[in-house]
Amino acid sequence: MSGGKGRAAGPRWTQTWLSGAGAAGADLGRPGERLGLPEQGSGAVASYGRRLLALFLDWGLSMLVASLLARGFGWEPAERSLWTLAIFGLQAWVLTAFLGITIGKRIAGIRVVRLDGRPVGFGFGLARAALLLLVLPALFWDRDYRGLHDRASNTVVVNL
Repeated sequence: MSGGKGRAAGPRWTQTWLSGAGAAGADLGRPGERLGLPEQGSGAVASYGRRLLALFLDWGLSMLVASLLARGFGWEPAERSLWTLAIFGLQAWVLTAFLGITIGKRIAGIRVVRLDGRPVGFGFGLARAALLLLVLPALFWDRDYRGLHDRASNTVVVNL
């Protein structure tokens, strides 16, 4: 018993809720275990850090291309921002669909694969890129580090 209130010792409900399911005693396993992926090395689920690095690299390259185009066409800053978004979405769609990798992902050492082993393809690549552009689906992750955009396209991001 704890304190003088007759309650059993243990974490408060707020501590388990704020710390996640693992603090409440749930065994979630390691990322990728449910998917049959290795724990580390090639084919293991990519870390948050590598994914964010790839995202920033891809976004920076899209900004660079949009800026170069803006010089030639005399675009205003608002137009440049829209073109940055369009270029980012296009490269995320096309490169992921056909190669499973973007320039940023290549530099970060990660790639997108479908769970059934087939290429990501045109349709799943489009769904993944469109949801990625909405931002929110990419912010909700499961225990395998798959955002809603990955779940909708039946993909996972793994190490090269």
